[in-house]
Amino acid sequence: MTRRTLIRGGLVVTASDEIHADVLIEDGRIAALAASGTPAAEAFTAERVIDATGKYVIPGGVDAHTHMELPFGGTFASDTFETGTRAAAWGGTTTIVDFAVQSVGHTLREGLDTWHAKAEGNCAIDYAFHMIVSDVNQETLKEMDLLIEEGVTSFKQFMAYPGVFYSDDGQILRAMQRSAENGGLIMMHAENGIAIDVLVEQALARGETDPRYHGEVRKALLEAEATHRAIRLAQVAGAPLYVVHVSAMEAVAELARARDEGLNVFGETCPQYLFLSTDNLAEPDFEGAKYVCSTPLRPKEHQARLWQGLRTNDLQVVSTDHCPFCFTGQKELGRGDFSKIPNGLPGVENRMDLLHQAVVDGHISRRRWIEIACATPARMFGLYPKKGTIAPGADADIVIYDPHAEQVMSAETHHMNVDYSAYEGKRTTGRVETVLSRGEPVITEREYTGRAGHGAFTPRSTCQYLN
Repeated sequence: MTRRTLIRGGLVVTASDEIHADVLIEDGRIAALAASGTPAAEAFTAERVIDATGKYVIPGGVDAHTHMELPFGGTFASDTFETGTRAAAWGGTTTIVDFAVQSVGHTLREGLDTWHAKAEGNCAIDYAFHMIVSDVNQETLKEMDLLIEEGVTSFKQFMAYPGVFYSDDGQILRAMQRSAENGGLIMMHAENGIAIDVLVEQALARGETDPRYHGEVRKALLEAEATHRAIRLAQVAGAPLYVVHVSAMEAVAELARARDEGLNVFGETCPQYLFLSTDNLAEPDFEGAKYVCSTPLRPKEHQARLWQGLRTNDLQVVSTDHCPFCFTGQKELGRGDFSKIPNGLPGVENRMDLLHQAVVDGHISRRRWIEIACATPARMFGLYPKKGTIAPGADADIVIYDPHAEQVMSAETHHMNVDYSAYEGKRTTGRVETVLSRGEPVITEREYTGRAGHGAFTPRSTCQYLN
């Protein structure tokens, strides 16, 4: 039996267009659009009609960087795939791309199977995986080809965290050479982890143990140096490169230079770098621990360069790097030693609203909001036009967004499984009202109507900026 939903009277906003249009959904996909009030729109009929008058109708967000249930520093990220995807939906995100982890001494397959088991049957929205490659060897390189055939088409490497996820330049080069052949995309955590470990050891020896020193030892120059090195290794390999969670103006400059040279280099930043700073890391009474993440928060003057990068397309994507740890019992592991604070912030529920606030504040346009939060991540990671747009044939992942509603972000009201908000008390304009995932209501007029298990694993094609 055909099931139809009709969204009437809203302003449909995509990365390329804004039009007052009615949207007809049939069997989980977008069947047609027609300008509101025209005969074509008047002819639409459906069992369920949603009135979007005065609201935006936007594609569901694509958050291409989350870490649900990630093991880190002797604990686990506090959001499960169930709680994390539910919170994502509350924030207007309808697809996440999470990171499966290869442990040293294990295969990519073992890591991927473990993450499939965590996610399957538990997600409220659709999900896909990247693969963290921690152990580059001949077998791993062969496995990369097989994963691409299964729709896991991007591989993350770390220049940071020696002894855990770290890859040296030779391992990075080999993986990049393989991705140049198989069409995969290498994602890079670009910080000089070897040098940072020296600075950590020296800071602790001086008795500098508070959370703010996390930001001081992970220097912007060491992010820029690693970014430069990753770019040149990718250039040697003839491979594309995607640099994750760019936080420093010096790193943006490296990306801009590479793109000016015509290299296939891409950059992502995150809301925490756009809205928070080292002032948060320096909050007294160990409160700064809430803001410990890597790359770290930077001094406020870096924010203007990140916004500029988003406007000029030197940075293409805003993801969250959602990796929550509760203040009580998890962040507290680092009392007396900042290097033991689990690295990560909650944010999967806040991204779309914070970026809408950036529209209100004049940092970016409405269409750019949709571009960096929906369309570009979908294209970057082989999900477009199934995800990231509102067009006939696309999945009916749609958000009815009230651009005038005001809210105050708070741990009291958020749905992430974490005991604090990184944006506690922040006032924003704009709020998610209703969310459809493949045509099914997950949030209905500010009530959760979804279910664990609705979300499906979504295989991806390769990066669509390279074809």
